[in-house]
Amino acid sequence: MRKSLLSILSLLMIASMLLAACGGGGAPATDAPADQPAATESGSGSSTSSDKQVLKVWSFTNEILTMAIAFEGQNPDVDVQFTMIPMNQGEYQTKIKAAVGTADVPDVVALEAAFVKEWVEADFLANLNDLLPLAEELQTYPSVVQVGTYEGVTKGFSYQATPGAFFYRRSIAQECLGTDDPDEVQALVNDIESFLETAETIKQCNPNYFTVGTSGELFNPFLANRAQPWIVDGQLVIDPKVEEYIDFAKLMRDNGYESQANQWSEGWFAGMSDSLVGADGQPKKVFSYFLPTWGLPYVLIPNSGDTGGDWAMINGPLAYQWGGTWVGAMADSKNLDLAKQFVAFVALNEENLTNWATGVYTNEYLKAIDPTVPDDQAQAAGDFVSSQVVVEKITSSFDGSPLYEWLGGQNNYEAFGLAAPNVNGSLLTGSDDAIQRALESSRDQYLNGEIDKATMWQQWLDVLRSEFPDLVLPEPPQ
Repeated sequence: MRKSLLSILSLLMIASMLLAACGGGGAPATDAPADQPAATESGSGSSTSSDKQVLKVWSFTNEILTMAIAFEGQNPDVDVQFTMIPMNQGEYQTKIKAAVGTADVPDVVALEAAFVKEWVEADFLANLNDLLPLAEELQTYPSVVQVGTYEGVTKGFSYQATPGAFFYRRSIAQECLGTDDPDEVQALVNDIESFLETAETIKQCNPNYFTVGTSGELFNPFLANRAQPWIVDGQLVIDPKVEEYIDFAKLMRDNGYESQANQWSEGWFAGMSDSLVGADGQPKKVFSYFLPTWGLPYVLIPNSGDTGGDWAMINGPLAYQWGGTWVGAMADSKNLDLAKQFVAFVALNEENLTNWATGVYTNEYLKAIDPTVPDDQAQAAGDFVSSQVVVEKITSSFDGSPLYEWLGGQNNYEAFGLAAPNVNGSLLTGSDDAIQRALESSRDQYLNGEIDKATMWQQWLDVLRSEFPDLVLPEPPQ
């Protein structure tokens, strides 16, 4: 299902690919390409019979189908009826809401990072607090549980953790910084101040080098380090980190530390493979990219050309997470106990998480359970799972893997394992996506010199006033 083509088609499909990776939560968020197939439904078991328990599972990605087949393999008395619904224009969320209170309501739903908090804050999902002991036993990363929890009630768990990392080119680091050693490079970008100093060093080293493709990559890291979420007691909070980010982005633009390519654009991808050419006709190189766990196999590697082996990864200046898929049980499910059992299997079962991360779920494995499985249904090794217990047990198995070689002899699983505990998942609210998209639009106009900073803030607040009429808004920053 996941393919990467260096063509215009691939750029149109990138949102769909990243959502399938789930990963993709922070890419152009919830709209899939127009040619994505309509909702598909199937019973994932090899046979159905009237004496089987039926469990209806809905998702926007076929990842959960792999889990459903594995679940049936352990529970032959269950018939999982899996439905995949596209994300076009919010179609997935709309269909779930329309099914609430009807006979068509699903038992289990998948929830993408861009809208999971909206659902967790609403009344559609069942209380899953009775599964928390399993999360404690597996040492589920705290940020994963925080995202699925609202006012002390946990309504969703994820099989993934998606900590972010700072991926950099070893050759440029060696040339401009005198070292490509991850520990030494980390010391040079350990905070924003040192990051900017290093950006200037790189620019002085070679004016055709950019530190990042776009400062937009750092929006998530800055937001992840706020003291407060966007909304507190019905009021919009403009945390100092938000203002700091805007000033940072302007400095990066004015000093030529970024290529000015829009994230997910052809130029942004071109920087990964050394095929970027500037307006002056000169070839350009990009030193680094800020991407989470899914960004390595589904974004960076497929678009990197022949630069494999010349990359390394570190935490960078700010800890953050980006994307992911949570699963929850619908409150009016007719099979709530079974629905909870499925959620527990998907996100809180050590064997399943180990199989998921290490590539056990091959197409052959799945077909042995259900011969009707599509030929491309499988899960490759490498997805970073949400259990610290599992991560610690399997990390060494990635030594010498293709990802290890691509990173110049670095275990990505080990690196993400060090980053994951530092992520703060308590800042998400159900309104984040709309608030942040509005700010990004005004920010881009400001960075492009189309409006001044005061106009940027006021324009953003005006959009929020229209979209959230009950939200108490502060005065614009000075």
